[in-house]
Amino acid sequence: MTRLAAWCCGVLLTLATGLAQAQLRLLLDGDALAAAERQASQTLLDEAMAALPPSFIARLDRVVGVSWRADMPADVYGQVGRFSGIELNAALLPRLVDGSAARNRIGRAHGTQRQELLATLLHELTHLYDRARLWPTAERQRINQCRQRARSTGLVGLADECRGQTERRFTLSDDPRLLDLAGWAQRVGRRGARDTDNGQVARSPDDYELRNALEFVAVNLEYFLLDPSYACRRPSLARYWREHFDWTPPTATCASDYPYLNAGRDFARQPLGRLDPERVYEVDYLLAEANDAWMSRWGHSMLRLVVCAPGRPRGPDCRLDLDQHLVLSYRAFVGDLQLSSWDGLTGVYPSRLFVLPLEQVIDEYTKVELRSLASVPLRLSRDQLEQLVTRAVEQHWSYDGDYYFISNNCAVETLKLLRSGTGDPQLQALDSILPNGLLQLMDARGLANTSVLDDPREALRLGYRFDSFRERYQAMFGVLRQRLPISQGSVEAWLEQPAEDRRQWFSQADLRASAALLLLEQAALRRQLLLAQDELKQRYLSGRAAGDPNLNKAGSALEQILANSGFLSRPAELLDGGYGLPQHSEWQGLENRSRERQQQLRQLSDELDGEVRKLLEPGRLLELEANEANLLALGEHLRALHKASGGLELP
Repeated sequence: MTRLAAWCCGVLLTLATGLAQAQLRLLLDGDALAAAERQASQTLLDEAMAALPPSFIARLDRVVGVSWRADMPADVYGQVGRFSGIELNAALLPRLVDGSAARNRIGRAHGTQRQELLATLLHELTHLYDRARLWPTAERQRINQCRQRARSTGLVGLADECRGQTERRFTLSDDPRLLDLAGWAQRVGRRGARDTDNGQVARSPDDYELRNALEFVAVNLEYFLLDPSYACRRPSLARYWREHFDWTPPTATCASDYPYLNAGRDFARQPLGRLDPERVYEVDYLLAEANDAWMSRWGHSMLRLVVCAPGRPRGPDCRLDLDQHLVLSYRAFVGDLQLSSWDGLTGVYPSRLFVLPLEQVIDEYTKVELRSLASVPLRLSRDQLEQLVTRAVEQHWSYDGDYYFISNNCAVETLKLLRSGTGDPQLQALDSILPNGLLQLMDARGLANTSVLDDPREALRLGYRFDSFRERYQAMFGVLRQRLPISQGSVEAWLEQPAEDRRQWFSQADLRASAALLLLEQAALRRQLLLAQDELKQRYLSGRAAGDPNLNKAGSALEQILANSGFLSRPAELLDGGYGLPQHSEWQGLENRSRERQQQLRQLSDELDGEVRKLLEPGRLLELEANEANLLALGEHLRALHKASGGLELP
């Protein structure tokens, strides 16, 4: 009898015994091994069995043969071989025996050759587990009874009699919940089809996990079983494995809060912060309402985290802590000044999750873009809310997708985050590529509480709505029409006038009209700055192509700002090594690098501010300066009127 035949007989004999035991056993092919090789190999197998969850061992109820194979490539540590056995690279056996494999640091994920061998064994066992048919307990008992009855008829009779009861019911790599967490999200509007590309490319422990869902499962189970910090680095996935196996491996103590980078435009501020899910009172769906720009005609989807001030108990009063609130906003990161509609349709722009201060978002939309914001609370359980916050921070560090204005825009990305973050089955059936449509669908299914918007005045007072400054500007324009004989019929027509033409009315304005003029003049200045920004963008692009020497300094500063600000939306580039959420050991380096980059941005911004006016067309520069002169003149006029009325002198 050949050695292979003898080993196969041994496997069959053990299989017959294993049918009664109904659990996983690892059987070493050790006939050709020396005693020390058998001992070292068996120790490795025993260690692998000790690392596995009890339910894993019970469900994978088979004998798995393990052998050493001599003809493997040097970079392959092991594989599933014929007959569903596991083959390990024999070139590594001598170092396993003499102990050097445990000391030999290598440039692979798990550090040493021995840990890599152990991880390989667990990886391949996971593939077998993932392929296995898993049944409910009652059906498993019926199958085992069927096997026992069929034992007297031999293996053929066993297969014939029990085959009808063994259809596959469930695996890990096609579980919708796991696929959401893994990054192969359900595609909106495609009837359950999944993304073919995985955007969770940053802070990966091993790029091999991104190859497909099968490898994702195997790689992540390696780390779940072997790395005590896995639960701290990938908390959402660790929770999934714990719930699936009803078991927890040895785990490090994790921090209660998570690091994030605040992408606010205040370059004087340290961007690195920490977010504790316990301090988040509610999560709102934040909708920036539409305007006339083609990219914004359906609104913009965001999530608002209502974060309580330190020391304040969670409750409705946390809505007053506006300076603590954060906004999660998927946006196209544009590494150039030109926003191309074609690039947006073809996915040239990276899609990243920005974390922004609420106050900046309010100013950005209501004052600059003149768009109102609706902040609608989502109906989430406490557990769902904290899972969502955790998942958002994970995406902030790991996700770098492609932004498509139509098929993978802010609404689609936000829906994916809500699905993977909450696990709410009601969200699986939602399909909307429109931000306003997504809100309507969530409202119809009871997932969002739009009743807070029913009373507009109360919604403004309580911070569920932030109105566009256009309404305020229009109201101020109404004051002017009541008190001054102006001819313009709309606030837009008033603002389009040259600043010098508006100035002629200042001397005739009383206190109330002057206050209205001041607010409108501030609006006119914002309009001029936007026009100047657009003009500079166009001139910079055309000037760069033509080699305009006058643009060199400002252009260089602007390019460096764009290049250096990328870390605010992709914070993983601040770190070398590691995976998942940064841990305490990485904090100091992260803090230093983020501070350095922020200081660079502040310096570049100051340089750009000093140069930018030199680049404006003479007419635009004159209008901008006239606008600023109007503001100074109105300030003087208001102080004089206030003093004449007997009030205290204004500063």
